[in-house]
Amino acid sequence: MTEHDSSTSQNIKYPHWQREFEAAVLEGDPETLRQRVDAAEAALFLRSQALAESTQGHAEQQAISDAIRTLRTIQREKLGYPDWNKK
Repeated sequence: MTEHDSSTSQNIKYPHWQREFEAAVLEGDPETLRQRVDAAEAALFLRSQALAESTQGHAEQQAISDAIRTLRTIQREKLGYPDWNKK
């Protein structure tokens, strides 16, 4: 395990999705990036669904929203997805 890996592992606040998200953000290989983004999206979706009926988890829901926005940016800028928000 590298120094970066161990420091990242210690900063995992949301283990249900954060590792997949960080793997997507840090991925440099365009061939692997789409798979990492897909895995992160799936983990974020599943966790969001698990929190949907909870009265707690507001901070995590906000973190999930932020992570989804980051993934959308990666999809547009690195994977060539269209910007559906453009008018």
